[in-house]
Amino acid sequence: MLKDTRSILLALTLALTLALTCQFSLTSCRPTQFKTNAAQVSQLVLTTLTDPKTFNPALNQEFPSIFLFAFDMLTRENAITGDVEPALAESWEISEDKKRVVFTLREGLKWSDGEPLTADDVVFTYEDVIFNKNIPTDAKDTLKIGASGTFPKVRKIDILRVEFILPEPFAPLLRAVAGPEGIAILPKHILQKSVQTKGSDGNLRFLSTWGTDSDPTKIVVNGPYKIESFKSGERLVFRRNPYYWRRDREGNQLPYIERIIWQFIENTDTQLLSFRSADLDVMGDVRPLRPEYFSLLKKEEKRGKFKVYNGGPWSGTTYITFNLSKARDKNNRPFVDPIKSRWFNNLAFRRAVAYAIDREKMRDNIFRGIGELQNSPISVQSPFYFKDGLKVYNYNLQEAKELLLGAGFKYNDRAQLLDADGNRVRFTLLTNSGNKIREAIGVQIKDDLSKIGIQVDFNPINFNTLIERILSSRDWEVHMIGFTGGIDPHGLANLWTSKGGSHSFNLAPQPGQPAINGWQPLDWELEIDRLFAEGAREFDETKRKAIYGEFQRIVQSQLPVIHLVNETALMAVRDRVSGLKYTGLPSWGLWNIQELKIVDK
Repeated sequence: MLKDTRSILLALTLALTLALTCQFSLTSCRPTQFKTNAAQVSQLVLTTLTDPKTFNPALNQEFPSIFLFAFDMLTRENAITGDVEPALAESWEISEDKKRVVFTLREGLKWSDGEPLTADDVVFTYEDVIFNKNIPTDAKDTLKIGASGTFPKVRKIDILRVEFILPEPFAPLLRAVAGPEGIAILPKHILQKSVQTKGSDGNLRFLSTWGTDSDPTKIVVNGPYKIESFKSGERLVFRRNPYYWRRDREGNQLPYIERIIWQFIENTDTQLLSFRSADLDVMGDVRPLRPEYFSLLKKEEKRGKFKVYNGGPWSGTTYITFNLSKARDKNNRPFVDPIKSRWFNNLAFRRAVAYAIDREKMRDNIFRGIGELQNSPISVQSPFYFKDGLKVYNYNLQEAKELLLGAGFKYNDRAQLLDADGNRVRFTLLTNSGNKIREAIGVQIKDDLSKIGIQVDFNPINFNTLIERILSSRDWEVHMIGFTGGIDPHGLANLWTSKGGSHSFNLAPQPGQPAINGWQPLDWELEIDRLFAEGAREFDETKRKAIYGEFQRIVQSQLPVIHLVNETALMAVRDRVSGLKYTGLPSWGLWNIQELKIVDK
């Protein structure tokens, strides 16, 4: 009864908000107005929370991104079967010793400006960009091979064939180069000069090439869509790439849909308003629908002419993490307050925080029981996911307090937690604003930790600002974020290897950033490095499972991150959209976007 009443109130509130919003900003509310009487074209209207940070695929550190629409890779993962399939490369051959892989490109590939796409572009992408020590691209982390982190040699055989010469067998290669989130092939004829010259700041011009201040129509792509226009804070419009290579079985060129409008709506409640008003065609494609939206929309499917899809467990993870860095900036100032750094680097403290977070309550209340507790960094769909045998931190306030007292913390007469020197235990928890699930989780964590005397200052901020603070200025204490997943654990190398570009909890020096002092990996981080190198060279799946099982045990034992709840993949799609192939495996529900059609009824 109470839930129904809340749903009615929510619906009335949302309807009123929509009316007021549209009164002041009709154009933003009605992307369908893009379809004029003179130019009725098929279009798909989608949404995301924030503007893109870059138009340069090699510099991307966010999800979702424009590159899901605009770029293809050598291979791709089929989200239904989990298999690696041909993409720009129509085939590949692996040598008997597994140290040489030859990719053969499709004939007739072209860039969106009509220029041919050849082996020269593949070699340029890998040798000149991805493996360039002066370019801070996260993509390089998945192709560091062996204990020394050696890159493969990528060489042109002829105009259609390239060979990857590996220093040792490397099992993840085919998935490491795969889409939709792998290594996008870049146009040599456009970007080569920017890799060979430096700007006034001493950095390669490539680092400032194809920023969001660039003319979006000049971005040359190889994927199904090119950028037609971009207006910060409002929308980005994609137009069908006339030179895209894919065709259907009848020989018709893909994609079918002519135009995609990507709305930037910085609040999921407002996104829901737009969807229920038929101004959006899809909701939940880049992150699962909020559970309360699921129950609300499920009742409206027939009347609203849409369907809510359940794709099973989502492949991504959500977690909070502590800033364990003891490094200092170029002025020798510590990135983390030394007092708080001592707390965060105390294993008993991290474990106490984990025990104090009531994840079952989180699942039942915030996720409405739709989801499972997450205890592993590996996606649940992966054959390497280790469900049993890991240390688990179920809600236990008594255990949390005993751990804190045993580590030298104490309580004052107001039940506030102090460290051994009498400092009040208090820290700031950041997450991205507009994501109502994370905002609700943050509120609960603040309340949960108050029960063991810790004061949490919860601060949701703009997503792009959050990423800048985590990975550039390093100005943070604790944050909550999600990370996309997949079949092969090596895809997590960027997050979990000690020098990875997203290894946020102890971020190493990164190319293009100011120098830092005193960075050191911890012993267990180096052990994870070793396991990732060992797992990558092993082709025997049973042995690989044992290796990645040990990795998962270390993560749960050392607890640099506290995993929360594994969401269920839920997505709402209008009936006019056909061709959908939805599961929880890909992080993007529209992974086969080039095959989608609009069938107006």
